[in-house]
Amino acid sequence: MALITLTTDFGTKDHFAAVVKGTILKEVPQTTVVDISHQVAPFNIQECAYLVKNSYHAFPKGSIHIVGIDSEWSPENEHIIVLVDGHYFISANNGVISLITSEKQPEKLMVINLPNTDFTSFPVLDIFVPVACHLARGGQPEVLSSPFTQLKELRDFKPRIENNGKTIIGNVIYIDNYGNVVTNIQKSTFEAYRNGREFEINARREKIYTIEKSYNGIVNYELDKNKRKGPGDLLALFNAADYLELAIFKSDLNTVGGASTLIGLHYRDIITINFL
Repeated sequence: MALITLTTDFGTKDHFAAVVKGTILKEVPQTTVVDISHQVAPFNIQECAYLVKNSYHAFPKGSIHIVGIDSEWSPENEHIIVLVDGHYFISANNGVISLITSEKQPEKLMVINLPNTDFTSFPVLDIFVPVACHLARGGQPEVLSSPFTQLKELRDFKPRIENNGKTIIGNVIYIDNYGNVVTNIQKSTFEAYRNGREFEINARREKIYTIEKSYNGIVNYELDKNKRKGPGDLLALFNAADYLELAIFKSDLNTVGGASTLIGLHYRDIITINFL
């Protein structure tokens, strides 16, 4: 049984995601279709890459991943199929694949050749879905594509190391549904420069001196409830993808707010770690 994932900036108000899923199931009824996300900020390549890069490996080898971000064809935005790490990715050549595959070498890189479809206004449905269904039936990508070498390269904006290794300057790369702020500072980078030292995380006017192992790690359950930290307090931890994350314990963007709104952090804002 084939498995196809979908990552788009369609949102959930419109019918686009439903039409894509319905068409896949009509063409290949035995296929399992899984939504990674349809809430990617419009045309945000970096955000899309973060989501797909940190989720695709949870699926079995041979899975097919449709990436529907900035997908209109142009001479500078070709439609491509990439096989990497045993997974197929169908996307526009807009840089998102280079971010997803930044640590792994593609096994196949091909440009899609479907007749009379270059200028469709719904390329995810009209181009990506037929290709995905072809692969889901066990078809070879070479039937619908030809070799390609000009993968558009976008570089992850990586944290800067300054002050002779005493300072890491990172940026916000993603804000999740809870308002938690994900930075581009990975645990491996933090540990490589820490050398056992105490540290101070600076986010606008806020300072954090500890990194928790879990969200409720901020709570000292040995203290009386009126003396312990809890809901509404700021914390830092390395998330499941090992990126430094700032969070408000038990936050809710629709009511009390989250780290992004309460601290005032946005995409690409600076987060600094100073080793003391």
